Amino acid sequence: MAIQSAIPVSFDAFFPRGAFVVGEVEPIVKWSDDGERQGQDLDKNSGHPLWQVRVIDADPDARKGQGEVTVKIASISEPQLPPELNGLPFRPTVFEGLTVTPYVKEGQGRPRVAYSLRAREMKPAPKPRGAE
Repeated sequence: MAIQSAIPVSFDAFFPRGAFVVGEVEPIVKWSDDGERQGQDLDKNSGHPLWQVRVIDADPDARKGQGEVTVKIASISEPQLPPELNGLPFRPTVFEGLTVTPYVKEGQGRPRVAYSLRAREMKPAPKPRGAE
């Protein structure tokens, strides 16, 4: 039987070197078929509002164009950003309940497989051992 929904994946498997949120938490806008803005989009399963954050993958071997991803979070209230790292705009984070949904992305050139990431929750990353 084919998988009919998002595929659960552990944070450590998807981001083995960690992840950093950059920018702000943004609501995901719902658009009508005729291009009219219809408020905030809702998660089809929970009915909760959808939010998104930009995330930098800390893997130094990430290929060009794959170092930044967007993670969507279904939450009744706006998710809170983790604290910044040493005054820099990077916020070490972990995502709980992470899922990945592959899809075919059409565009210039030939179609390619892309991934949509969702999480149940965003939390500050634990401090490494020996860090103050």
